[in-house]
Amino acid sequence: MDTNMRIRHFMNARGWTVYRLAIESRLSQATLANIFRRNTEPRISTLNAICITFGITLAQFFQEGTLVDLSDDQMYLFDRWLTLTPTQKELMFGVIDNMK
Repeated sequence: MDTNMRIRHFMNARGWTVYRLAIESRLSQATLANIFRRNTEPRISTLNAICITFGITLAQFFQEGTLVDLSDDQMYLFDRWLTLTPTQKELMFGVIDNMK
């Protein structure tokens, strides 16, 4: 599996640029540039930070095939979810639970 292509796949699925990935993952643009321009393999800690940003585990990253196809609405919610604080996420769980 080509790690760089896989990262690009997750970026493209979200419509993200390398700059956006750097901002969201709190990784330096230089680190990401080394991965993409020099075709180097990221360190496990770097790849883990990228996976956390995408909301997936390392195991899911290396899983073959499509994980789940998200609708535009689901992707919208997922992108917003990534920006929430832990407290805000707990509040959202409460809101969702009360909607049942």
